[in-house]
Amino acid sequence: MTDVLPPARPIPIKDRVSMLFLRYGELDVLDGAFVLVDEKGVRMVIPVGAIVCLLLEPGTRVSHAAVVLAARVGTLLIWVGESGVRLYAAGQPGGARSDRLLYQAKLALDDDLRLKVVRRMYAIRFGEEPPQRRSVDQLRGIEGARVRETYRLLAQKYRVPWTGRRYDVEDWDGGDVPNRCISAATACLYGISEAAILAAGYAPAIGFLHTGKPQSFVYDIADIVKFEAVVPLAFQVAAQNPANPDRATRLACRDAFREGRILKRLIPLIEEVLSAGEIEPPEPAPEAMPPAIPLPERQGDAGHRG
Repeated sequence: MTDVLPPARPIPIKDRVSMLFLRYGELDVLDGAFVLVDEKGVRMVIPVGAIVCLLLEPGTRVSHAAVVLAARVGTLLIWVGESGVRLYAAGQPGGARSDRLLYQAKLALDDDLRLKVVRRMYAIRFGEEPPQRRSVDQLRGIEGARVRETYRLLAQKYRVPWTGRRYDVEDWDGGDVPNRCISAATACLYGISEAAILAAGYAPAIGFLHTGKPQSFVYDIADIVKFEAVVPLAFQVAAQNPANPDRATRLACRDAFREGRILKRLIPLIEEVLSAGEIEPPEPAPEAMPPAIPLPERQGDAGHRG
C-alpha cells in the first residue's frame, strides 16, 4: 500500500528561521521539496516550511508549484530589488482574517483609538510615556527628532562617519557604507515583520503612525524594535568597512534574529499595540453560520489557512 504524506501545515512564526535571500535561480518543487536550481543546474533544497519569508532578488523565477507550496506552509514570498532595497510585491501566506481586519480598521479609522495605539507604540519604543495632549502628527515629529539623535549617538559610539540618513533607491551603490548597512538591515526586519502581521491575520497597509503606503503597519511594528534589533548592528558592521556591506549586514541580522528570539516577540507585540485601543474585536455577523464540520486543530498562527 502506498504511503500518503500528511498535508503540509504551517509552523508557528516563533519556531522558524527568519529569512533567506535568493537570486539568480529558479524556484520549483521536486519530489515534494522546495528547490532552487541555478544557471548551472545545481539544485539546493530549501526547507521552505521552516522559514518565515523568502526575499527574491532580481534574476529569480518562481514556478506555480513553488508558489502553491509556499502558500500551504505559510512562507511569505517577497519580490525585492537589488540588495532588498525596494519591495515590488509580496505573496500572502494565508490571508487576513475578517474579524481581525475589521478590528484593525476600526482602531485606525477612529481618531481617539488611533491616538491610543500610537501612544502605546511610542511608550514601548522609548520606554516612557509620550507627552500628554499631543496629536499623532506632533508625536510623529517628536519621534523623528529622537530618531535622528539616536542615529547620531550610534555613529559616535561605533566611530562611523555620519552625515544623516540618506539613500537613493535608484543609485544603491552610490550611498555611503553606513546608510547601505542600515537599509539592508531594515529590509530584513521589514520582511519578517510583514510575514508576522499576515500570519496574525492583520493587513500590512492599515497603519497608525505611518499611513498611505502598502506596508504602513509593517513600518509601525518594525520601527518599534529596529533600534534594538538591527540599527546598532548595522553601525557595527559599517565600522568594519566590509567589502560587501549588504551581505555582511544580512548575515549579522540572521544571527541576531535567531539569538535575540525576535520572531517570538513580533506577534505578541502586534497584539499588545492594538490592545491599547481597549476595544473588543467585532462580533461575528448575525447571519454568519457556524461550520457544519469543525475545522481540525490548526498548527500555525491565526492568519494561516493551514
